[in-house]
Amino acid sequence: MGETDGSETVRVIVVDGETETELVVERGRVLREVLLEAGFSPYSRLTDRANCGGRGLCATCGVRLVEAVEPEHWHDRLAERFGYPRLSCQIAAERDLRVSLINDKIVWGRRRSE
Repeated sequence: MGETDGSETVRVIVVDGETETELVVERGRVLREVLLEAGFSPYSRLTDRANCGGRGLCATCGVRLVEAVEPEHWHDRLAERFGYPRLSCQIAAERDLRVSLINDKIVWGRRRSE
């Protein structure tokens, strides 16, 4: 299912700490909406109510993608380049995804230490 079989659905595996949840979603859905509908929040406690609503302006819905997905939004291109979280509001689930929620972010998330 998913990446190359032409299916109408894809798998999104959400890693939340030690827990993994597999979601089957319609191909092309925005990751932010998928997460929120499934009861997962890409936001911190502060930004859960103070965010741009998925327009790619506030950079508060950051997640880590385990496998690379080519960035399309300007913020995601910079995030990918410098190791910051990717915006879930700017990622379409066009193929199977493995997403790691960031539980320790204060507002925007932390840069990946390498």
